[in-house]
This record gives sequence, C-alpha cells and structure tokens, in this order.
Amino acid sequence: MFESISDQIKNYKKIVFVTGAGISQESGIHTFRGNEGLWRNYDLMKLATIDAFYENPKLVWEWYNDRRSNIFQAQPNQGHNAISELEKYAQVVVLTQNIDGLHKKAGSSNVLELHGSIVKIKCSVCDYNEDILTEISDFPPLCKCGNILRPDVVWFGEPLPQDVWQNAIDFASECDLMVIVGTSFVVSPANTLPLYAKQNNATLIEINPETTEMSGEMDEIIRNTSVEILPKLVSLFKK
Repeated sequence: MFESISDQIKNYKKIVFVTGAGISQESGIHTFRGNEGLWRNYDLMKLATIDAFYENPKLVWEWYNDRRSNIFQAQPNQGHNAISELEKYAQVVVLTQNIDGLHKKAGSSNVLELHGSIVKIKCSVCDYNEDILTEISDFPPLCKCGNILRPDVVWFGEPLPQDVWQNAIDFASECDLMVIVGTSFVVSPANTLPLYAKQNNATLIEINPETTEMSGEMDEIIRNTSVEILPKLVSLFKK
C-alpha cells in the first residue's frame, strides 16, 4: 500500500483530492444513482435536469428535500476527517463532485464544490441565493420576486460554474499528488482532472473498491474504502 509514494511522502507539498459519492456513502448518504424508498419508481437521472424542474418543480423539490433531510443528518466519516487532518502537513485542496458539504463540516478549509451545494438555494430568475439549513415545507418554494427557487446545484446538461472549474483546473495542474477517492469518473468534465495533474508529472492514486474509467491512468490503485485507507495515508506524513 502506497508503495509508489512511501519514499517521497515528505516531498509532496501540494495535494489535491478529487472525491465522489463513494466517500459520502460511508456516512450514510444515498448514492445518486441508487433508487431508495418512495423514489424507486422514478428515473432519478431524469429528475436532475432543468427540463424536469420546469415540468414539475414540486416533484423535483420533494425529491431534493428528501436528499436534504438525509444529508443534514449525516456526519463526516474517517475519510473526510483524514483529508482535513492532512492540512497540518501539506497544502491540501479538495475538488468534490459531492453536494453534501461534509468536507467543509469535517474542517477542510479549501474545498471547491464542482456541482454546487444542496445547502444553497437560488432563484431561477433573479440573483437571489442563500444557505438554507432547515426543512422546506412549501413546494415549490418561491423567491421574493415571485419566481421559483431551485437547489443551487449543477444539473445534467448545465455547465459547471466557470470560476470554480477554472480554479479546479489550476489546482490540478499544479499539484504534486492527486488522490482520487470514491468516484467512478463517468461524469464530465470532472473526469478530466487527473489529466491536468498528469501533465504536471503528479503522482496519481486511486482509492476505490471498484475499477473506474480512469484506473488505467493511475500510478497506484488501492481497492478499498476511504474510511479504511485515508487515515493510513495521513499516518505516513506523521512519521
């Protein structure tokens, strides 16, 4: 384990983590593609689109409210906490596809939420946006301007916020070590981030129980969960 980096661990000064649903699943958050409970009869991939929202905003909001309830109850796990702890030893940036906010809750100070945050809501028309940490009771909720509020997340077919994405590219292009955790890398453009790191001759490590689209590009692959492995990575920096 970590054979490719054990001899040079102290030389890594800029570390980027790219994280996906796998790391949060261990905190009890349902994966996006899982059909849980009363939503099992819906194609959730189709619910997460702007077309679905305008066709039936009440249904989309009910689904997101279920997700919000699940996420608000979740706590960071040992994987999240290990990434936060690693800031004691190196410059650490987290590029996450997750919308649950658990990296920030764990104490990570430099987190780029590529796909937005379920904590945030915004108006579908005006510039209003706000963090809402409570349950939403009226579906769909309305803005003061009278238009429908929506979750401040990136839906299928929508572009990533350009400032966030450009910063993600910059961090990936400058890192010494990139650790990819719990993501299948089937979603673009996040799946291009390892290529930017590779151009900088960074070491790439994948931590995932399953083979992914980018496994062939990795310098080291660890087929295990983040809860098991990330604390061991931190222990290398402590030696």
